[in-house]
Amino acid sequence: MEYFLQNCEWRLVDESNLQSRSPLASFAMDDTLCHLVGHHRSTPVIRTWIHKESVVLGIQDHRLPFIEQGMKLLNEQGYTPIVRNSGGLAVVLDTGVLNISLVISEKEQPLSINSAFELMVQFIKILLPEIAEHIDAYEIVGSYCPGSYDLSIAGKKFAGISQRRMQGGVAVQIYLCVEGSGSERAELIKQFYEISLKNEETKFRYPRIEPSVMASLQELTGTDITAVELNLRIQQMLQQKGFNWTFTPLQPFENELYMHYLQRVLQRNQSMLSK
Repeated sequence: MEYFLQNCEWRLVDESNLQSRSPLASFAMDDTLCHLVGHHRSTPVIRTWIHKESVVLGIQDHRLPFIEQGMKLLNEQGYTPIVRNSGGLAVVLDTGVLNISLVISEKEQPLSINSAFELMVQFIKILLPEIAEHIDAYEIVGSYCPGSYDLSIAGKKFAGISQRRMQGGVAVQIYLCVEGSGSERAELIKQFYEISLKNEETKFRYPRIEPSVMASLQELTGTDITAVELNLRIQQMLQQKGFNWTFTPLQPFENELYMHYLQRVLQRNQSMLSK
């Protein structure tokens, strides 16, 4: 995986300064990049993004029996709820969380789900060499949006990975809790599930959140690292490791495609939230 990362021609799209826009715009961007990369209209992409206080819900979250009350809680706590189009469950986003998407094509060579996850794991270990040997990838029971590729140190989760596949492209997305309190973010999601479930039996098994199993990189490393600094480190890492990369924003024809996917994502989210 590391060989692939270092021998691929990457396009860097840094959108970390667009924090005030909705995360829906970011999911539309990843759809756009999947389309472009999958159709060989762009080289593989590394995209970074940061958003203000939001909670990104999964499809199953939207089916919670008292979801309206749960979303009311989120709004009262200053978080905007949205429903995403990729897998997973509720995730907290704020300015202390750095999101990274690796967008690659699977048209020439099919990429298994696990291989795509491993690609992101290796990317993060290259990005954080000082703690790489301490990073584990397995499901952290009690965390929000649990998955088999949760990233943790000493049993405390600081990142989760999801995937989006369409148009021959694969977007591997990770959220990295860099700053602040991981347990406080988890406490918000714990309250959300408690209010949205009210102990009612459901076919889908929602996670029982244990806030103590989540932490930020600041807490785990004992440093004052920030999401903005980690984002800058990506460019430094690409240069130091000799990655083949260019810094390329969207071109006019790509913007047209983006507007198409943005409209689709907005309509879908509005439809989900109005049900």
